[in-house]
Order: sequence, then structure tokens, then C-alpha cells
Amino acid sequence: MKALIIVDIQNDFLEDGSLAVPFGNQIIPIINEIQKEFELIVATQDWHPADHKSFAAEHPGKNNFERIDLNGLSQVLWPVHCVQGSFGADFHKDLEINSIEAIFRKGMDKEIDSYSGFFDNGKRKNTGLFGYLKDRNVSDVFVCGLAADFCIYFTANDALDLGFKTSIISKATKPIDVENWKKIQEDFKTKGGNII
Repeated sequence: MKALIIVDIQNDFLEDGSLAVPFGNQIIPIINEIQKEFELIVATQDWHPADHKSFAAEHPGKNNFERIDLNGLSQVLWPVHCVQGSFGADFHKDLEINSIEAIFRKGMDKEIDSYSGFFDNGKRKNTGLFGYLKDRNVSDVFVCGLAADFCIYFTANDALDLGFKTSIISKATKPIDVENWKKIQEDFKTKGGNII
């Protein structure tokens, strides 16, 4: 079976959000349209406690987008975003959600960030997404959403590592950094992933 994973179509990553991805809103109608092609659709949701250590605001003297060591892992410091229960963490009102069968929340442990829909960044805990897809006999995974060069890439990479035939739908994602995204796509294809 083929599954569509919709990653983080949340207000904070969209226009006027605290961590808005350039042109992110343009992909919402595309994601709504492609949902018709899939029997199984799941979504991920960044769901941070207000004092998450990936927020620059939690590190006096540090600025947004600086890098630090956080519990042994390199960590980009982000603006405060997708705080549990906030408007910024909600799915965007234009996203069609009726066909989404399950939602997997990530980034809930304040000590470690979580870009992938499958694991935190240190692979210390999993979200349950892998088991869910395996139980549904999913063989092929298609990933869309935001942002291409972070949560999309990490989710798709983990899907590949977990044995799924994995594709990123290029028209249904946008990157934070276009140049970085170009390099990442080549790396992903070298590993056996598809950009479609």
C-alpha cells in the first residue's frame, strides 16, 4: 500500500508564522489535491512545550539560527514555534484534514528536537509512525509538507532507512534554504530515494 505523509502544515511555518517557510502557503492546494490519490494519509505535527531547548529564547545571549551543542547533538536555535495548544501549532485552516487517518506529534521532549516524523534527532525515542505504517502493510511512502530541507528531508531519510520505497513530492514542499535543498536532493537520490 502507498501512504502519504503530510508534514507540519502548521500556522507557524506558513505566512505570518514565527518560522514561516518562504512561499509555504502555495503548496496547500497541491497537498489537498494529491490526497485523492492515496488510500492512507497520515500527518505530523510539531508540538513543543513552551520551554523547548531548541528555542533561542531559552538560551540568554544566543540568537535565532545560531548553532549550539544540545545534549551532545548539534542544534539550530529556532524562534519560538508550534507551542502545544497554540494557534501557531494548529494545522492551517486551508489544509483538508478529513482524510487524515492519524496524527503523529513530535518535538514534545524539551531536551531534544525532532525533525523527522519517525524519531527525535538522536533516535532516542520513536513516534509510533513506523509501527503504524507497518501494521497497515505500507510499502511506499510519499512525503510532502514543510520544510523541505529539514522535516521533509529527515522524515523521508528515516523512511528510506526503515525500508520503505520513499519519494518526496517536490511540488508539494518548500525549503527554508534553496541552495541547501538542492544539495540535499542529490544526497537523497544517491541513497535510493525518489524526487517526483
